[in-house]
Amino acid sequence: MASALERQQAAFAGSMSAAASKIGGTKRALAPPSPSPSIGSTTSAAAVATPRKDRDTPGASASGHPIVYSQPINTGTGDSDIAQMAYAVSWLRTKEEPQGYADVLGYLSGTNRPESEQEFFVEQMRRHPQIQWIPDPNLSEQTWRTGTYLHRPTIPNVRTKTQLLAYLQKKTDSSGVSVKDLKDGWPGCEAAISDLEADHKLLVVRAKKDNIARMVWLDDSSLFHDIDPELKVMWSRVEVPAVDTIVQRLLTAQQKPASEDPRLKLMQAPKVEKKKKRAQRRTGKSTNTHMEHLLKDYSYMKR
Repeated sequence: MASALERQQAAFAGSMSAAASKIGGTKRALAPPSPSPSIGSTTSAAAVATPRKDRDTPGASASGHPIVYSQPINTGTGDSDIAQMAYAVSWLRTKEEPQGYADVLGYLSGTNRPESEQEFFVEQMRRHPQIQWIPDPNLSEQTWRTGTYLHRPTIPNVRTKTQLLAYLQKKTDSSGVSVKDLKDGWPGCEAAISDLEADHKLLVVRAKKDNIARMVWLDDSSLFHDIDPELKVMWSRVEVPAVDTIVQRLLTAQQKPASEDPRLKLMQAPKVEKKKKRAQRRTGKSTNTHMEHLLKDYSYMKR
């Protein structure tokens, strides 16, 4: 029995050693590690270690400066005649003295243009509603080079406090004056408006958001009177009756309340139903007497 068990153990050990030798024969030998990194490994490592600024950093260029993509590049005053005219009007608005055509074209960098283009632009300036052309009084014949140009504001000749008050006094209606129209010929009018408002010479309507003046009216400073602070306190202490109580007292005194709505009486009044009148039936026989000779009598057929 023991000899048989020893034979089985020897056979099992032999089979295991045979299998181990087969597995070991198919195993590949690994190459020794390279003493220096290869080109591919250094390139990939550099790509991982060094981030790209234009990709990883938002809004940054290769030089490190931020790039604003939503804003256009300022290219000057524009090349089209419409843009040039708009800049000419804005520039003349800042000038109190008349300017010559050479001054306007010099500001627009248009003195190097062909003479035909300069002449065409000057003619368009003379036709513009916001530009006033002043002919040269010393010349009998005017050319496109003569005369001076001045900004024509929406409200002319109003650039001081006195001129503003005089303009408001000449108005024949009760309409106000837009501050936007005043700024067209008087850009710094806000400080003057605030001073006149403090002196009770102007009534000013301001925006609730930014407290900027929107409309102005003429005010009378003689109508303004200082009120004693004690009177203000006494006035605020007076208790006002309820609306229903005031209405009841007025009705008791046989007076009509101002808050009474006449439409409510019509709605509360009882509706009276009107009886419909029955239409009277006409009596008598109607015939076409003028056509008796054409009609045939069928009255004998009645049952």
